[in-house]
Amino acid sequence: MKKRIGIVSYNIYCNFTNYGSALQSWALCQSIKKIAGNIVEPVLVDYCPEILADKEPLNPFANMWDKDEESRKMCELTLPAIQENYYKFDKFYHKRFERTCKKYTAQNFNDISIDENITGFVCGSDTIFCIDKFEGFDDGYFANYDCMKKNSVAYAASFGDSHFEQDDYQKLNEKLKNFNAIGLRENQMIPYVASHVDVPVQRVIDPTLLLTSNEYDKIADERLENEKYLLLYARRYNPHMEAYAEKLAAENGWKIVEISLRAKNAEKTNRRMFYEAGVEEFLSLTKYAECVVTNSLHGTIFAVQYSKPLCVFSREQCDTKIKELLALFGLTDHMLVSGAEDKGNLNDINYEVVHSRIAEARKKSLEFLRMELTSCF
Repeated sequence: MKKRIGIVSYNIYCNFTNYGSALQSWALCQSIKKIAGNIVEPVLVDYCPEILADKEPLNPFANMWDKDEESRKMCELTLPAIQENYYKFDKFYHKRFERTCKKYTAQNFNDISIDENITGFVCGSDTIFCIDKFEGFDDGYFANYDCMKKNSVAYAASFGDSHFEQDDYQKLNEKLKNFNAIGLRENQMIPYVASHVDVPVQRVIDPTLLLTSNEYDKIADERLENEKYLLLYARRYNPHMEAYAEKLAAENGWKIVEISLRAKNAEKTNRRMFYEAGVEEFLSLTKYAECVVTNSLHGTIFAVQYSKPLCVFSREQCDTKIKELLALFGLTDHMLVSGAEDKGNLNDINYEVVHSRIAEARKKSLEFLRMELTSCF
């Protein structure tokens, strides 16, 4: 009989939906099925951390990162698209996953073993170890509920750009003892973690890189735009990135398809605002774009998956993970800060080399994940 393992990650509950959060969970489940489907069955845990309990993706104003009047106005104008987008994500989580029957929080998480017959857990991926984002060490993400201790592993967990005080390190050391193996998405904390635990620790790639573009094609929508277009995917407004995308599109005669909250851009000619795009639509928009301009980690990943000309912009509190990702790809010089730098020809990416690097990292990461699953469950 297969063992049911719970995937505990930052995905369903949030203030704004995130393609990366949804797709990293889906990719992790698919990868587990591929390498250990004969012994385990991955189940997405419907888990809501305490810090996310008050988030309202259908009405996100109270928890917006940017509090200025202009940002609020843009969010208000985008609200119909935000709500349509949310319902598409909800459908994705119900349609594409084996999912727990109940919602779990700090109050009932220890019931999950009996209620769902889940006997082990994979915590990851994404910035679940970021104590700044979650205002401390979340018990679900650090396998600190009684039913998770010594029966959990971490895969591609990230600390983001966390700022630790001395007391934080002491708490971290205790929480790390809950894991039987720890795969981290970035290098920066590996030396520290490895020196404070007696279990395997390794850098692994984001779950979305464990699959190939062919596997994403199975769920991607058909082409949505007949015209040639540049995909502008902004996780946070950056006027330099917007100006760069507009200049590039104008030079090449491309339309701009934009996924952002910048609703007033709908007034500009030759542009489609597409915040309402669901996960499957996002994959299609990336696949068929002539070029991708983004400040998103997963926007970057999927542009690379589909071998697109690419330019990545800096984003506050995300630079560490984006820079390490581009270093993995060998594309460090494709990141801009202001857009003023001369990047030359965006078509100069040698994707044969890039995908060779990914394939090598994928092999090592899958081996580590297989070890985690077979030795711990």
